[in-house]
Amino acid sequence: MTWFAFTWQNFWFSFLALIFEGIPFVLLGSLISGIIAAFIPTRVITGLLPKNRFAAILISGLLGIIFPVCECGIVPIVRRLLQKGLPLSCGVTYMLAAPIVNPIVIFSTFFAFRGQTPALNTGLRVGLGYLVAALVGLGVGLLKPEAILRKSAIRSDSQKRPRFRIASLPDTQLAGFGVGITGKTVGAIRMASDDFLETAFYFTIGAAIAATFNTAVDQHLILPLASNTTLSVIAMMALSGILTLCSTSDAFIAATFVTFPMVARIAFLVFGPMFDLKLIFLYSVLFKKRFVIALGVGLLLLVGLLCEYIVAPIYASQGF
Repeated sequence: MTWFAFTWQNFWFSFLALIFEGIPFVLLGSLISGIIAAFIPTRVITGLLPKNRFAAILISGLLGIIFPVCECGIVPIVRRLLQKGLPLSCGVTYMLAAPIVNPIVIFSTFFAFRGQTPALNTGLRVGLGYLVAALVGLGVGLLKPEAILRKSAIRSDSQKRPRFRIASLPDTQLAGFGVGITGKTVGAIRMASDDFLETAFYFTIGAAIAATFNTAVDQHLILPLASNTTLSVIAMMALSGILTLCSTSDAFIAATFVTFPMVARIAFLVFGPMFDLKLIFLYSVLFKKRFVIALGVGLLLLVGLLCEYIVAPIYASQGF
């Protein structure tokens, strides 16, 4: 059996197709993230949440529709929101949901899966992402902030609300923005450029791996793995964690793994934006190490179980 049948022509055709389709969404997501960080005061975001804790968590999972940010820039924004008094449960919910539940990702997912039931795939990705984020947020709401946040990032306060807060710094100092329209514009461009370069780097690596996988690897080798729902879901979640793609463009990579069932690719699209290699380091800036580990394990189990018992039956009922 031939394991590899590599040809440069096939590789470059697949690779460049992924790059040309995905890079515009990477650029758009980076620009919007920079604009939000520079021009949208955190009080605008926190002001949208109701007083009821349960309702606030549910609404937090939808904030990405108004303030779309990919996972590459979500942690600094959540840090600033927590500083302004946003409940930790709401912050975690927004942090996990925003990279999936936002118009850029919705459009890019629909576009990437054109010809592959795009409406169903997009709806399941967004719905599952929101459900997972809300469930984790509700769970975090049962814990004390000091058990989750790093000691270097919180301080005890005599005020009753909030009891634990991120070390107080003005938004502009945290983000490195100047004063006035010009300073903020320069800061937004700088942040967008940094996000774009970093995200484009990871996306290019992911596109190269996907192109190699689809054009060089004999697909018969992975059929035993792809034919088992549980194993394929675990494999695709592990792959999404390793590739560290951006949520604005990861659908273009997932759409090429046609050997795997769609439920496994949905797991790829939900788990990756919530927990990958780069996010481990980003989360560690704000959260304690044991919480980061627990979050990763919890997300792996939660996404896997929901895909197995909810998403898979939905696809089966549709004949997939």
